[in-house]
Formats: sequence, structure tokens, C-alpha cells
Amino acid sequence: MVIGARESRVRREPIFNVPASVLAALGLLASVHALLWFLPERLAVRATLALAFIPARYTELGTELPGGFLAAVTSFFTYTLVHADLTHLLINAAWLLAFGSAVAMRIGGLRFVAFSAMCGACGALLFLLLEWGAVVPVVGASGAVSGLMAASFRFLFTVTDEHSAHALRVAPRSVPLMSVSAMLTNRRVLIVIAIWIVINFVMAAVAPAIMTTGGGIAWQVHLGGFAAGLLGFGFFDPAPRAAEQTVN
Repeated sequence: MVIGARESRVRREPIFNVPASVLAALGLLASVHALLWFLPERLAVRATLALAFIPARYTELGTELPGGFLAAVTSFFTYTLVHADLTHLLINAAWLLAFGSAVAMRIGGLRFVAFSAMCGACGALLFLLLEWGAVVPVVGASGAVSGLMAASFRFLFTVTDEHSAHALRVAPRSVPLMSVSAMLTNRRVLIVIAIWIVINFVMAAVAPAIMTTGGGIAWQVHLGGFAAGLLGFGFFDPAPRAAEQTVN
């Protein structure tokens, strides 16, 4: 009986192990994009501006922008739900699938949602501080995704060091979390972070010339979300369970 049950579990194991919270996030992003696409153009533009993060909301121009005072609070989070075009959506969805899955499997669905929201809000906050008063609508989940990437660095590098990829799958909380100080003194981590920062600045510089939508890349949002994910993930990461610590 035990052998049969084990065989049944093996046969039923999915090919792609994507947490339900990540699938729900992807579904939400796709649904918002589809809804805005089907709306009449005038309504779609107004809804996009109401959801977008716009630094000018916090100046005397704020009352003239769609969304009013409510959007001054909600847009720190709602801007992550809107994307400029399908390409923008697919790129962020791919990164969310990759890094979001690793984080969600480790900390669970509710913490994943809260952590993603925090990273997105911090990305918007840095953009606000550096672009105060700008009438520039910012949209996209890049800030949250950057935070998820940074968070995954804190345990994925440990996985490669200890060759514990199996543990990451079956008992993700058993993988030790690298401290911030250890990360900032680890040569490999610093090289990866430096490469990521350089790519962000390069893409921000060339994006206006290659994008058909007339927009650009908000590198400030990426850096803000990344810093929040790197420094703040430990507050969302639950303590390892004793049973999981025995996994080899």
C-alpha cells in the first residue's frame, strides 16, 4: 500500500511546479491588460491614468488627474497591474514566473503577495523622490519583479553552493537564507548585481529610440524595488521548520 501511494504521488507530480499565487498574479495582470484593451480608447486612457503612478499627483496638479485623492494612495500598488503593451506584459510575466515562483514556494502565497506589493511600492517611492512633480505615468510590474529577483538571490546562491536544488523544490524553507552582509561581500553576488544595474541603465538609455509606444524604462522603479527586495526579504521569510532542516 505504501509503495502504491508513493507511485501515485510520483505519477501525479506536475511537470511545471508553479505556485497558485503566482498563477493568480499572472492571471490578474493578463485580465487587466485585456480589459483595458477592450475598453473604448477614451475610457482605457482614463482608467490607465487612474491606475498609473504619476509624481504630479502630489503637487497642485493632482486634483486634475484621473483618480483624484484616492489614487494618490492606491497608485503605489495599482500601477504594477497595468502594462504599456503586450510585449511589456510578456517580459514582466516571464520574470515573474521565474523569480516569483521561487519566492512564493519559499514564503507562501500571502507573504508573496505582501512582499511583491511592498517592493512595487518602494519602487514607486524612489521614482517619486527622484522625479518629484513629473507628469510621467509609470506602469508595469517591473518594480515588484525586481524585488522578487533580489529576494531569490538571497537563497539561490546558497543552492548553487550546496548543490541543494532538490531541497529547493521539496523543502524550500530548508535552504539557508544568505544575510545581507554576506551578499554584499560575496564577489559573485556583487558581479551579478552590478551587471543587472548596468543593463538597467543601458536599457533606459536606448529604450526611447527602440520602443514604438513612445515610452521609456523607469530605472528608478527597478532599483527601488530591487533594493527593497534585497534588504527586506528577511522580514517576510519564515523561520525554517525543524523537519525541513534534515533534508539533504
